[in-house]
Amino acid sequence: MNSRDASNELRVELKYCERCGILCVRESGGGQVYCGSCLLELAELPPPRLARSSPQLPVGRPTFVDDDELDFSDLNELDMQSSGGAA
Repeated sequence: MNSRDASNELRVELKYCERCGILCVRESGGGQVYCGSCLLELAELPPPRLARSSPQLPVGRPTFVDDDELDFSDLNELDMQSSGGAA
């Protein structure tokens, strides 16, 4: 094999498509992880939303309670006895 023949070589490898699972051929060392038909379908999808740099909990509206509606007077009447010891 001379140098002219070596320049026309193309190394390929078998790869499973990470979307549909079909076995396809890609250029050796190439980063392609999807087959041609899945690439076309994925190109039609909207771009993914950017993730936040730090996770945040969802925050709802604050809850307001009218102080007049709360009645703690009957808490003293409950028959609760401590059994002693550490809980």
